[in-house]
Amino acid sequence: MEFEEIEALIEDAIPDAEATVTRMRGEHDDDHLAATVVSPAFEGERLVQQHEMVYDALDEHMTEEIHALDLSTYTPAEYEERAN
Repeated sequence: MEFEEIEALIEDAIPDAEATVTRMRGEHDDDHLAATVVSPAFEGERLVQQHEMVYDALDEHMTEEIHALDLSTYTPAEYEERAN
C-alpha cells in the first residue's frame, strides 16, 4: 500500500486532517510505518480517542497491510507549537 493511499484514507475519514506517512524503520521495511496526523477534529479529544479515529479510518488495512503504526496526532495549535 502506497503512503499516499494511507494518507488519503485518513484525510477522507477525519475532518480537515493533514496526514504524513513515512517508514518507521529502514527503507525496506514496508509494513512498519509512522504517521503524523493534524486535525481540528482532535480538539478536546483524549489521545486514545484521537488514535482510535485514525485506526478507524484505516480499518482492515491495519491488520492486512500495515503491521505497525507509530502514530502522532495533534490539533493545529499543538502542531504549530511543536514546530517552534
